[in-house]
Amino acid sequence: MASDHVVSQELKSLQEELSAAQRERSAAAAPPGQMSSSSGSAQESADEREWRDQVSELANAVTNFLEEAEKDIAAHPAQSVIGALVVGVLIGWLVGRRR
Repeated sequence: MASDHVVSQELKSLQEELSAAQRERSAAAAPPGQMSSSSGSAQESADEREWRDQVSELANAVTNFLEEAEKDIAAHPAQSVIGALVVGVLIGWLVGRRR
């Protein structure tokens, strides 16, 4: 489905923006001409790698979830519509009750 592709592209875009922001922050934190300690750089790069891995895992999990949902909806369209209708009615009833 086209929405899966859009979500995947958006997640990749967010990963790239995050990486760029982290690089900019690292460059701003270390003034030119001064070298930070190698252990600090190693720890920072390990933290960045861990963060990127976590974001990548999240992106893969979301993509897989959307693909599975698309397959399930395609296999059982009537049940999906009825389920969505019931959920919508319940949410409407709960929100309407609070007013």
